[in-house]
Amino acid sequence: MPILTVLPNQQSVEVATGTSLLTALRSTGALLSTKCDTKCVGECHVFIQDGRKTLSKTQRAENEVLDTIVGVGSKSRLACFALVGEQDVSVELLGFASG
Repeated sequence: MPILTVLPNQQSVEVATGTSLLTALRSTGALLSTKCDTKCVGECHVFIQDGRKTLSKTQRAENEVLDTIVGVGSKSRLACFALVGEQDVSVELLGFASG
């Protein structure tokens, strides 16, 4: 199973392939205050430091939300949309308490 590493505190957890990043991040104990369970508004914006290519492809709906967020870069993803692939991933939390 792939390993998710949460930066900057280096917490790591094994996650099943196909798990959403949001679910995986919550399993690390990261304190994520988002409304993504009901409607995606971009509060789960994260930077993927390693393993971007193993995540699910960015879909149109995710891009539309990312377009409304200040500070988006090439490493940006929304944790509620991105699904973990076969390889390890390192994620930097933005504006969240890291548990």
